[in-house]
Amino acid sequence: MFTPDKVQQHIVASIREFVARHVIPVAADLEHKDEYPHEIINGMKDLGLFGCNVPEAYGGLGLSYTTFAMIIEELSRGWMSLVGPIGTHSVICDIINRFGTNEQKQHYLPGLASGERRGGLALSESDAGTDVQRLRTTAKRVEGGYVINGSKMWITNGRYGNTFILAAKTDTEADPPHKGISAFIIEKGASEDRSFQVVRDLDKLGYKGVETCELYFDHFFVPEANLLGGLENKGFKHVMTGLESERINVAARGVGLARAAFEDAIQYAQQRETFGKPISQHQTIQIMLAEMGTKIEAARLLTYSAAEKKDRGERCDLEAGMAKLFATETAQEVAWTAMRVHGGAGYAKDLNVERYYRDAPLLVIGGGTNELQKLIIAKGLLAKYPAK
Repeated sequence: MFTPDKVQQHIVASIREFVARHVIPVAADLEHKDEYPHEIINGMKDLGLFGCNVPEAYGGLGLSYTTFAMIIEELSRGWMSLVGPIGTHSVICDIINRFGTNEQKQHYLPGLASGERRGGLALSESDAGTDVQRLRTTAKRVEGGYVINGSKMWITNGRYGNTFILAAKTDTEADPPHKGISAFIIEKGASEDRSFQVVRDLDKLGYKGVETCELYFDHFFVPEANLLGGLENKGFKHVMTGLESERINVAARGVGLARAAFEDAIQYAQQRETFGKPISQHQTIQIMLAEMGTKIEAARLLTYSAAEKKDRGERCDLEAGMAKLFATETAQEVAWTAMRVHGGAGYAKDLNVERYYRDAPLLVIGGGTNELQKLIIAKGLLAKYPAK
């Protein structure tokens, strides 16, 4: 059984109060308008949340992955979109801290920790999502650095972010292809610089309020000093290692969203009456509530177990994959069941339950599809239980 320590309890209580005071009262309105929550994000900046996983030596909070997962759960319970700006940001903080040169860490991590720099991961492309090896963006070596050409899709923080980890092919002939991928730390230039453009904001089913963009690079110059770790053709490893923490992050989002949907449903079930009694007294509804509550608790334990293993410095791709798979499937199932508990009222935009239903599918797809997680899990299990 996971039991948070006193420090974690204090942090969670602070985030819960922030969500209750500043998020829940305005989330529905902002979400329906698809309006970026600048004021809330600035409040998160003031709380130091952009530096959650940046070491204290660089001005961050230096929190454990477990504590960060608890923060993500609480924010997602209020409004899942809020996690986007710090979620992808935390991934690039982790990548730079793990693989960056000393100069890169000193130059970028303090600004990322304070939130003055807003980070994004420029990885996915229209034809390269789960299959990262298929990416077509190239980085050609020139005097003093590299020239980037290509495009990136589904980039959180694409418009309001300013510092990105970008994956590009430095060796287009590499076999297998992933051995030719390098990672770069890139920054937006002046607005009139047409070599790095935010082409458009994608109109999404859910996950609204936070920008998800397409980026375009046309002979965009990156100094040699911005090659991550100073090493060519190591980008695939750099990015994939960072995605391990992202999957714990996404799992925690799933737990938070499922909690929100469950809490709304169980409250509604005790208030709504049919046939002379609250619907919570009907066995069919009770079975729904029992299944939702049990799966949420299991998802939370899987998520924190993976986070604790990562905190110990152990490889946890198997555990992170299990947590991501189960927690996000649980989120989708609970969101759907919560809507059924609400009946017709849940289908209207007056209540938050319809938002949970629209937000949940992203978790199943993002951070590596759940079909991919199953393959990762199977591979890990076969390695763990070899034939005798």
